[in-house]
Amino acid sequence: MDKLDVKSRPELFDFHGVCMTHFYTDNWENMQSFHTRPDDILIATYPKAGTTWVTYILELLNFGQTEAQTTIPIYKRVPILEAAFPILQQGLGPSPPMYKGTDHLDNLAISPRIIKTHVPVQFLPKSFWEQKSKIVYVARNAKDTVVSYFHLERMTTLHPEPGDWSNYLQRFIEGKMVFGSWFDHVNGWWEKKQTYSNIHYMFYEDLIEDTGREIDKLCCFLGLSPSAEEKEIIIGKVSFDVMKNDNMVNRSTVKKFDFTKSSFMRKGKVGDWKNHFTVTQDEKFDENYKQKMKNSTLQFRTEV
Repeated sequence: MDKLDVKSRPELFDFHGVCMTHFYTDNWENMQSFHTRPDDILIATYPKAGTTWVTYILELLNFGQTEAQTTIPIYKRVPILEAAFPILQQGLGPSPPMYKGTDHLDNLAISPRIIKTHVPVQFLPKSFWEQKSKIVYVARNAKDTVVSYFHLERMTTLHPEPGDWSNYLQRFIEGKMVFGSWFDHVNGWWEKKQTYSNIHYMFYEDLIEDTGREIDKLCCFLGLSPSAEEKEIIIGKVSFDVMKNDNMVNRSTVKKFDFTKSSFMRKGKVGDWKNHFTVTQDEKFDENYKQKMKNSTLQFRTEV
């Protein structure tokens, strides 16, 4: 996946009512018929909600420290289920082979498999519900999410051009983003949690506030009981500064990321939105937010 053939940025299109790009829909039938194992652990998030952070925590809790963590990038250890990326190889014609998340997962020999997805809840393959898979959903407040997503889309050719910040913020409010509306995404998974007991719903802001406490809750959900020493090691390894400098975590091996525009792991803070929103933008956003979240019991913090 580190040699992706992406000559130009993809376009957004409506896919069953959700904005997507072909990089996440070209393998749709195989994705929908994907067969899960009873012990699979799914991490589901809207993009830029702390996915890599919680993925690494899940790896360390289940496997401890392994050689793979120092030699194989995390995106290969924990594939994106819906990924369908063309692979660049010399001498190939106009139809290069595809990197498919489903194929990669089928070939993973480890157990449990940790699987990543950004799809809204209605797109999840039915096998996850049938097998009663454990699902960890991580949500982040909308203001910090849109800022982080903006910087990601500045640097990656796997997503459409973000344009200027003002228009981007408006697009976010309207849900015209890859993987659709943040509002629909966080609420859809929250509603599913009310009827499906195997969803553990986490908040990025809680993880920032007390990582150890949130790891304890995660262990309780997964039925794991690491020693106090093991837990301290994990907390150290998943601190933002350590992960930002870890080449197997920070995406520095991905050729189609332009690190002159942004880093993949940028600040890892709550409240950076204040450095991007004007007063007028903030007021308008709050107005829209109140309207879109009026029927939701979800509560987010925009500062800690």
